[in-house]
Amino acid sequence: MTPTLLSQRTPLSPVSSAIPRVDSAPRLSLHPVLDRRAVVDGAWWPSSCDAAAELPNLIAAVDRLLDRVTLRIGVHRDVWQSIPRRIPARGRQVRIGWFRHTDPRVITLIFAAGEPVVLLIIHPTPPPAPPRPRSSSPPRTPPA
Repeated sequence: MTPTLLSQRTPLSPVSSAIPRVDSAPRLSLHPVLDRRAVVDGAWWPSSCDAAAELPNLIAAVDRLLDRVTLRIGVHRDVWQSIPRRIPARGRQVRIGWFRHTDPRVITLIFAAGEPVVLLIIHPTPPPAPPRPRSSSPPRTPPA
C-alpha cells in the first residue's frame, strides 16, 4: 500500500460537506493489513499541534483509505492545542475526546464498524516527557 498524505489545511465550516484535497506529501502511512496484535496501525506526521487544523485532513484521508466512517477520535490533551469537541466531516460530526491518561505519542480513531485504528504521531515538536516517579528515599551522595 502506498502511503497517502495530506498537505493542504483548510478548516471545514460546520455546514461544509467538502473534503480536504489529498496530495502526495508524506503525512500518513497505514499498514497494508490492520492487525490487532500490532501496537500501532500506522503513523501520522501532522504539520502542527493544532488539532482543529490537522484533524479534518486526517479524518478525510483515513475514511477514504480504509473505506470506513470515523465517528470518534481520542487524543492526549497536553500534546494538542485548539482541541474542538466535534469536527465536521462529510455530513456528520466526528466527536473528539481528549485525555491525560493515554500515551501522548498516539491517536486513536474509532469507526462505525470494525476495530479502532491507533496511529503513532510524529510531532513537529516533541511531546512533553512523561513525569518521572519520585523516589521516597533521600538522594545518594557519591563516595569520596
